[in-house]
Amino acid sequence: MFKTLTLLRIAPTWQPDAAATESALAREPFTPCAPTQPLSTGWVPPRGTPHAPLLEVVGGHWLLALMAEKRLLPASVVKDRVEAIAAAIEQERGYKPGKKECKELVEQATHELLPMAFTKRSRTQVWIDPRAGLLAIDASAKQADAVVSMLVKALDCFAVKPIVTQQSAAGCMAAWLAEGEAPAGFYLDRECEVRAADETKATVRYAKHALDTDEVKQHIAAGKRPTRLALSWNERVAFVLTDALLLKKLQFLDTALEGRNVVDEDESFDADAAIATGELSRLIPELLDALGGEPQTSNVTSPITEEAGTPA
Repeated sequence: MFKTLTLLRIAPTWQPDAAATESALAREPFTPCAPTQPLSTGWVPPRGTPHAPLLEVVGGHWLLALMAEKRLLPASVVKDRVEAIAAAIEQERGYKPGKKECKELVEQATHELLPMAFTKRSRTQVWIDPRAGLLAIDASAKQADAVVSMLVKALDCFAVKPIVTQQSAAGCMAAWLAEGEAPAGFYLDRECEVRAADETKATVRYAKHALDTDEVKQHIAAGKRPTRLALSWNERVAFVLTDALLLKKLQFLDTALEGRNVVDEDESFDADAAIATGELSRLIPELLDALGGEPQTSNVTSPITEEAGTPA
């Protein structure tokens, strides 16, 4: 269900209410791009079924999905059209358009070409754990910013901040590699990237390679710092941790998937959601503890209203 997670803390000023959230999301549904609209974003049913709820609650965890549609208009195509218009103007007037007029020609060309441009859609899964005050977005930091903006726009008093730990992810990963061992419950997998801190930015990448070797330890001793490290947790979840505290390449292992028997798409969604949120809601606190824990001021516990369990 999730491949990459950006983790954020939800401010305690927000009072989670599933019914109110469902209504708020319904005011910003996804609609395809209009002919001259470069980008359209809005909420879609996370279950993927038309007319299904925009907020699904599974085991107390909230699941949402944001759809974005973008018109693909290469700059080279716009440039060619501007040059064609400018040439026609020059032929008619006898002189080239000035700088100000050329800027207006770019807008004119873009407006003409947008209706003919192909569109590309992207769907971003969103997980909210109201009890833990956690927002997890299945996207890189840049894409996550767009989701946060939409949530802040839709929900009253909704605010988030990055998760901060007492020790940096890079520092902890370096210590684990130097020792050849991860903290209890975690295991070094077979992928990492280390980079020099000086101006050379010399980078060494390991793939499908044992990490508890003298060679890796020598890179750490020489001052290289990990930017990403593959880990597994309790033989249930495998992932790559980055120095920016992103969880990439998430994979739920066979131990976590035992007993998953489904017969249709609805059951598959519920089962996958229950497994993903259940496993990650245990993994993430243990991972943060392994990084020294969060400063006391960063701990957020959002109260749950009686309506938070089920949407309207």
